[in-house]
Amino acid sequence: MMHHNSYLALGDSYTIGESVPLHESFPYQAVQLLRKQKLHFHAPEIVAQTGWTTFELAEHLLHTELSEQYDFVSLLIGVNNQYRNLTHKDFKTDLEFLLHKAIHYTGQRPERVILLSIPDWGATPFAKDRDVQAIGEEIDTFNKFCANEAKKNKVHYINITDETRAYKNNLQALSPDLLHYSGMIHAIWAERVAEAVMEQL
Repeated sequence: MMHHNSYLALGDSYTIGESVPLHESFPYQAVQLLRKQKLHFHAPEIVAQTGWTTFELAEHLLHTELSEQYDFVSLLIGVNNQYRNLTHKDFKTDLEFLLHKAIHYTGQRPERVILLSIPDWGATPFAKDRDVQAIGEEIDTFNKFCANEAKKNKVHYINITDETRAYKNNLQALSPDLLHYSGMIHAIWAERVAEAVMEQL
């Protein structure tokens, strides 16, 4: 029997691909890319909801029956912590918990956990009446925690934030709500995720 790899994607609106068709979200596009490389993958399992903070995702995982083990797990969370002005301390505590959980889901294979940095929603038209500099600095602080935790736990870290800033005035990069990203940006994230997966296979 051929082994099909399983992939669990944890997060918020960015993981779902809010405002784009499901198949354009980065977890689905990543699996498509991996299949093109003749790797066998099930459709991704997605546990994510728009608006979720680290705490809400953690809370949900405590009450959800998932499979015993996954070959790969990605985590992209934290924008709503920043959006709601929640503390750095709680973010760090939750993030540690979520990373340990993700590593547990891979059967203690941290190199198969992929943590993505938090996009800067301040660099979208949606934020035009906000203090975009303050938002950017806050996101950087949260991402510093992400990078440190990734290193500490030996999980794979992907910085997607600089890219989201680079596409600041490109409407093709955004979904119709001018806050979330289009399939084009999800494709870039998907490539990065697929690369990280291929390194392990």
